[in-house]
Amino acid sequence: MTNDTIDAGKFGSKEIASAAIEIALTKDRASEKQLQSEYNKIGIRTAAVDYGGEFITSVMKIIERAVVSSKREGVIIDNHVEEGAVAGATREALSQIMPKALGLNVGGKIGVARYKNHISVAVFFGIGLLHLNEVSIGLGHRVV
Repeated sequence: MTNDTIDAGKFGSKEIASAAIEIALTKDRASEKQLQSEYNKIGIRTAAVDYGGEFITSVMKIIERAVVSSKREGVIIDNHVEEGAVAGATREALSQIMPKALGLNVGGKIGVARYKNHISVAVFFGIGLLHLNEVSIGLGHRVV
């Protein structure tokens, strides 16, 4: 995140999508929490959660983790409209990586970002078997 690219108070869907991708790309919990703190200072709420498993049987679990982590970190409140927005954006992000992931394992991180009514979810996964991985990012956006 650079101050040149993000002007406080002028965040739209592009900036929030960028924040979701950036939080999903963090290497470890320490860098994730640091970035989360920086975004929080400028009014962007974020959450991230790791995930790994077989893709087809994991879709619902990935959506659940995105919703639960969003509630836990205060990105959304506990109501069906905001939960549905995160679930829908996560499903959209997953549909973008589905052609590569069907029948294979995925592992990586789910990133969620919100500013006012913009919510974006990014999934950053390694896809494959053993060390023979493809890398993919899926992105979904909703307005609440």
